[in-house]
Amino acid sequence: MRRLLPFPLLTAALFIMWMLLSGFSPGHILLGAGIALLVTRVMLSLAPEPPRIRFGRAFWKLAGMVVADIVRSNIAVVRIVLFNPAARKSGFIQLPTDLRNRYALATLAIIITATPGTLWLQHDPRHGRILIHVLDLVDEAAWIELIKNRYEKLLMEIFE
Repeated sequence: MRRLLPFPLLTAALFIMWMLLSGFSPGHILLGAGIALLVTRVMLSLAPEPPRIRFGRAFWKLAGMVVADIVRSNIAVVRIVLFNPAARKSGFIQLPTDLRNRYALATLAIIITATPGTLWLQHDPRHGRILIHVLDLVDEAAWIELIKNRYEKLLMEIFE
């Protein structure tokens, strides 16, 4: 079974997404199944290393913090955009990072980009820096400390 479907969850996710986006006709079912099977076969040539995730206390703590931060950031961005757009000072941060695991870096990118008001722009693996855009940049050092202490420590505990 593993030879036919090397990545069964990816195959199922691609097929379901295809069906939701295109409709449930017989032609689309066949096309969606073919594309899902083909894409997962192509993934074999990429040979991704399986992630090593520790589902302990740090995982659940990070998940809770991310949800709370997204809600808090939504409220802050609405306040800035609706009530005080002229007072905001957006800017860029060069965040030094100790993360080396590609899955930890990808997770940090998702967290930063999913949080309203921040956006991951670039990663420099040679120098271990991440370029981040912040909608309301008041104190760059505070942002760096927040990301390193709030997210990076937990991601290192989960992935490395």
